[in-house]
Amino acid sequence: FRETLSKRGVRVITGLGKYFRQIDKKRNGLLSQAALKEALKLFHLEMPEGDFESLWLILDDSKSDKVDYGEFTHAIFGEMNEYRKTFVRKAYMKLDFNKTGSVPMVDVRKCYCAK
Repeated sequence: FRETLSKRGVRVITGLGKYFRQIDKKRNGLLSQAALKEALKLFHLEMPEGDFESLWLILDDSKSDKVDYGEFTHAIFGEMNEYRKTFVRKAYMKLDFNKTGSVPMVDVRKCYCAK
């Protein structure tokens, strides 16, 4: 599965993330088994049912019948390399200019323009 994703790269991951956020009406970051299966099908990442069941058991380790799509992404791609971690830390330090350990949306808006 990991190999399938790496061949199509960033476009698929970006699309999956956007799709997950669109279908997450409660904004809680969680996906049902049916929603994950549908997303994989939509992005042509289907797998045999047995493999999907194994993936689900790994992702739903809390047995809540929901998976965190951030954890899904982490499970598929693994840990960020040190270069990316350093880049993310620098960006976060710039956003957290009050050094509170959290970044309110108003501060994000001061630093980020999506145009």
